[in-house]
Amino acid sequence: MRHIQPTTFRLIRPEWIKALPRPGALLVWAVTCGWLPLPGRAESPQPAFDPHPLAGAEITFDRINPPATEAAALQPLTQPEPEQIQADQWADQLQADRWADSQIALDEGQFFDTDLGQLQAQEEGEPIRIQVIERILDQPVFSPFRREGTVREASQPVYVINREQIEAQGARTVQEALRYLPGILSDGTTGGQLGAPSSQFIRGGSSSQTLILIDGRPINEIGTFGAFDLSRITTDAVEQIEVLPGGGSVLYGSNAIGGVINIITRRPLTEPGEEVSVSAAVGSFGFNDQTIQLRGADEQGSWVLGFNRTSADGNFPFRLTTADVEGTRTNADVLYNNVNLGLVGNINDRSRLRFGLLFLTKDQGAPGGVPVPGSGAGGFNTLSATNRQYSENWLIDATYEADLGQGDDSRLTARIFADLLDFTFSSPVPNNPFASPIQDQVNQTSIGAQVQHAWQFAPNQNITYGADYRTVQADNNTVNLLTNLTTENYSDRINQGSLFARYQAAFTDRFSANLGVRQDFNDLADGAFTSFSLGTQIAVTDSTNFRANLARNFRVPTLGDLFFAPFNNPDLGPESGISFDVGFDQQLGDRGLWRFTFFRNDIRDAISFDLATFTPQNIGQVKAIGIETEVSVQVVDNLFAFANYTWNQPTIQAGPNPADNGNLLPFTHADSFNLGLAYETPQGLYGALFLRHISDFFVDRSNSESLAGRTTLDAKLRLPLTQTLALNASVDNLFDTQFELFPGFPGVGRSFQVGIRGQF
Repeated sequence: MRHIQPTTFRLIRPEWIKALPRPGALLVWAVTCGWLPLPGRAESPQPAFDPHPLAGAEITFDRINPPATEAAALQPLTQPEPEQIQADQWADQLQADRWADSQIALDEGQFFDTDLGQLQAQEEGEPIRIQVIERILDQPVFSPFRREGTVREASQPVYVINREQIEAQGARTVQEALRYLPGILSDGTTGGQLGAPSSQFIRGGSSSQTLILIDGRPINEIGTFGAFDLSRITTDAVEQIEVLPGGGSVLYGSNAIGGVINIITRRPLTEPGEEVSVSAAVGSFGFNDQTIQLRGADEQGSWVLGFNRTSADGNFPFRLTTADVEGTRTNADVLYNNVNLGLVGNINDRSRLRFGLLFLTKDQGAPGGVPVPGSGAGGFNTLSATNRQYSENWLIDATYEADLGQGDDSRLTARIFADLLDFTFSSPVPNNPFASPIQDQVNQTSIGAQVQHAWQFAPNQNITYGADYRTVQADNNTVNLLTNLTTENYSDRINQGSLFARYQAAFTDRFSANLGVRQDFNDLADGAFTSFSLGTQIAVTDSTNFRANLARNFRVPTLGDLFFAPFNNPDLGPESGISFDVGFDQQLGDRGLWRFTFFRNDIRDAISFDLATFTPQNIGQVKAIGIETEVSVQVVDNLFAFANYTWNQPTIQAGPNPADNGNLLPFTHADSFNLGLAYETPQGLYGALFLRHISDFFVDRSNSESLAGRTTLDAKLRLPLTQTLALNASVDNLFDTQFELFPGFPGVGRSFQVGIRGQF
């Protein structure tokens, strides 16, 4: 947390503010705060109260006296204008507990989830004391509800990495930002270098069984192979990332069998003013990065505009663990040029228009795999010094939001969006004398709409319901570079439509439940598919929360699965799944939190790529069971730690080859362990160590071939130079561990990065 000298505070939307008028002093008591428009929130929630007339008042402090009695503290503040008093000193008798859970924004536009007692401590240079429970459980999230809520309110476990954490960890892409979270394996499947295509394995599910959202709308490329490469999105355009393990088809439709990842883009300022953020960094293997983000706001609206250029030559030394093979990775360069734009226009005080755009380009070498002598893996490795691929994505959306009625308990949201993909893979020099030089081209156009109404129709009940539509047209052609002959592999369209509803009720102060249902209509799912979900939460004690969930989910085969010859199977059927999880959140005093989840995910007709035939196949049934657990704690002042463990056991129950029944599903069954220790001072100094362990995992269904596990250690540092400039540095894989991410595809050894970041 960056330390800022506070002078003026602005209270934003407290539910109610009480004060004790007395000569020479004003006590403002925010007993319970409502929603704050903090950066990173995907949409506005529907609070069940009207804001106080003085919400937004600027108040500076001279001294603060506690109320003489509790009754006196309940007297309303009646001043017609914001009360101003000079900020010269802080009263010794400030009662910090009366400011617990209050949230304030500094006049510089910087936001703190804190209380005035903490600000006073930082003003005096005292250690940082962060309530870990509030920092985790009260984080704003969107994906579990399809509206604004918090981690605490979700019956499903959800894991979040916010903007502050992304910057501290030095993550360069969304794929890298997911590295230390529980419940997900996100390493690249074609190598460890920057730009290597990502994988998203959640609860035994493949990348195409994980639904990727941008600000709450789907972007999976169902016109190709169903996944989305998270290495394409550089983190300068990202405010927050939410990982929701477990089925999510009720709210979002196809592909959400393993889980959901929601990427929230950078948000404009919420208070009038302007902000400029710039950064530059260099590092190992030719890494070079420059970023600029401009944000502003006035009475008419707000905006954000950013540009990022990142490049690396990617040529790193390696030693394969499966054989005595070493060398230098070549043709692994990458160049990003990404733009993000966000606009918010206020129509009136009850409605607004939002516009968002991401323009993503990635130009990279495609080196292929390194042949491994004596290994079956060498049979499908195709090392190349000339193969290249280029991707260009336009992700565009426009959203209308309106608060209905007279309060803030009913919100209508209508969105239209369009996604354009241009992907080219070029192999100008054949890998064998019998092949021809080719260029493979994919063009995909996706157009869609979302309409929903979130309604808090009773103090303890709300419902979110609406309709989704998406149509995807994809064309795939292969060009022979010798003859210029173009072959059309496929040209087809997928239409998806659905109706959905999710109801949630708090039956008592300690018991709540939610029920959801969705009816999908899909060209490739035999006409229709019905999903459902049921979740519950029980506050066993004030510090122990029990949760459980059951859901039915599905995924339809994509155009690439069906028609991309010769790697296709036109006889594929849709997948369906039943996911179940049960767990608890246990507070450890006031500075720690333990989260535990046991899950089971049964997938019927699972689509899995068979390396023996190089085609996707329906596997009769896969059963995945496992555990996700995480402990977060403030060890001592300024020192914070976390540890998480994910145990994964997806087994083949009924496959095309009976000999494989009972075996582990390849790649997706690896276990992971993460350990982090971070030290931070009020002045902005930050240092951290992150240990990551991935277990051995099989690479074939017969479980006869595997890759060894690995353990890596990363170090991060932020050194404040001035109040506006900071030096950032990191060393990843500190002990130069050598490993393979995929047979014949080496991970990166030791690497470093150093840069400077400024905010003005």
